[in-house]
Order: sequence, then structure tokens, then C-alpha cells
Amino acid sequence: MNKQSNTYTIIYIIVLVVLVGTALAATSLALKDRQQENIDADKMNQILAAALITPAEGQTVSDFNRYITRQMVVDAQGKELEGINAFDVNVAAQSKLPADRRELPVYVCSTDNGDKYILPVYGAGLWGPIWGYVAFDADGSTIYGAYFAHQGETPGLGAEIEKPAFSDQFKGKQVIKDGRFRPIAVVKAGQLPIDGEDYVDGISGGTITSKGVGSMLDNCLVPYRKFLQSLSEK
Repeated sequence: MNKQSNTYTIIYIIVLVVLVGTALAATSLALKDRQQENIDADKMNQILAAALITPAEGQTVSDFNRYITRQMVVDAQGKELEGINAFDVNVAAQSKLPADRRELPVYVCSTDNGDKYILPVYGAGLWGPIWGYVAFDADGSTIYGAYFAHQGETPGLGAEIEKPAFSDQFKGKQVIKDGRFRPIAVVKAGQLPIDGEDYVDGISGGTITSKGVGSMLDNCLVPYRKFLQSLSEK
């Protein structure tokens, strides 16, 4: 075949594309399990971070299995749903459903300070999704710790929600006050919430992201109200 012809060039390109595509597909399949392991380990780290636990390097899975003594899924009535793996629940998808149709994961974490109940939250920031985990004391009201993350918030502004300076404000805040369930408000520094709920200061210069965190907490924690109140009653 004439190597200078258009036909040769086209055939050469097609063969090259097929070979490269096959190699990339094979590589992706070979690494799929490892990629999923890394995704799962990152999620485990985030869940433990809400309970103020930092696994040793290379010990994420073992520490997760050590501290997380129980996983369950409840409904908006606080009743446990059978046959559902909490770790596999797509919180992003669930957050878009009506509260009475959601599957609500709960991670029970055993610490030196007693059992903590870790709940996932998911919402929208300025440039993309934001998410996190909130750990409650066994009284079902007091926040023990929190962890927040984002996909693309502005560095130095909205991205500050992932810093301890922001998440540490949630420690000790109460979601049940005077018998009423009120998720933590996120307000501009110097302002007070209108309904008397506990609050934290938002990020300076990150107003939209801060409001996103507040909306996320409202949307994702309210469905857990009866579950948390059942802990409080105990």
C-alpha cells in the first residue's frame, strides 16, 4: 500500500485509535477496584473526621471498622430500615427527595467520650456541591464535631468551610432547644438568627457558600429530627 496515500493515513489513524482506546479501557478496568478503594477510604476518613478521629497513615479501613461499631439507615419517623447498607446510600440523590421518602444513613462511632451518631449532609455551594458529616452526642442534640468539604469553592473564601476554623464552631451547639428542633444557623459575623437557634459565623467573603451550608443543614438534618429526639428521650 502506498504510505503516502490518503487511504493509508486513514487506516493508520483508525488502527492507532483502536489500539490506544483498548489500552485505556484495559487500564481503567484494571484500576477500577483500586480507585473504588481510594474513594471508600476517603469517605471513611471524612466520617471519622466528624468524630474528631484522625486515622494513622494506612490505617483508615481498620480504624473505621474499629470505631464505627454500627451502621444503619432510618426513615423520617426514626425507624430503622432493614436490608440497606448505610455506606452505599447515595446521599446526594436522597437529599433531593421529599423528607418522608429518604433513606437516612447513621454511623454509630464508639469513642472514649461515649457513642457518637454521625449523620451525612449534602448541598450546593457557589460553584458546585458541598457536603459533610455532623457527629452528635448520645443526647441527640449536642454536636460533638463536624466535617465539611467542597468540590470547587473559591480558595480563601467559600473553600474555608473545609478548615477547622469554621467546622470547630459547631462543637457544643444544640439542635434541640426548649423542646424544639432547630438546625444550626449560619449567619454573617455580628448578626443573630431570628428564631433563637444556636448559630455559627459564616465565612467572610463567602456569603453564598455560607448560606449553602445553612440550607444544607436545614434540608439534611430536619429529616433526622425524630431519630435525634428518640436519642434525647433515652
